[in-house]
Amino acid sequence: MQKNIICVACPMGCGITVEIADNGDILSVTGNTCKRGDTYARAECTNPVRSLATTVKVDGGIHNVVPCKSAGSLPKDKIMECMKVINTAEVKAPVALGDILVENILGTGINIVATNHCPAK
Repeated sequence: MQKNIICVACPMGCGITVEIADNGDILSVTGNTCKRGDTYARAECTNPVRSLATTVKVDGGIHNVVPCKSAGSLPKDKIMECMKVINTAEVKAPVALGDILVENILGTGINIVATNHCPAK
């Protein structure tokens, strides 16, 4: 099987072709112009991950929500499940930049952290 992807490991945006065996092993990676492209392509085809940026509800703050992000990369197939957890989360004001809003989301070891502050009313 062949998979074509655009690399985002650097600004070049190379078109990469990954040849994948029936058992899921990577046979070859072509089209990348740097080593980061090879690493990215292999990871994208075997264990794709994404960063997540969104908002969490705030109780008693000057704003109703505070922006947040995942402190690390999350498995791509768990992003929607993570959003369900985040959408039900609510934190009490005040919220400081870097506060952990959801700890160890879905047992991934990744925290959801505030990317801004939200003072209390």
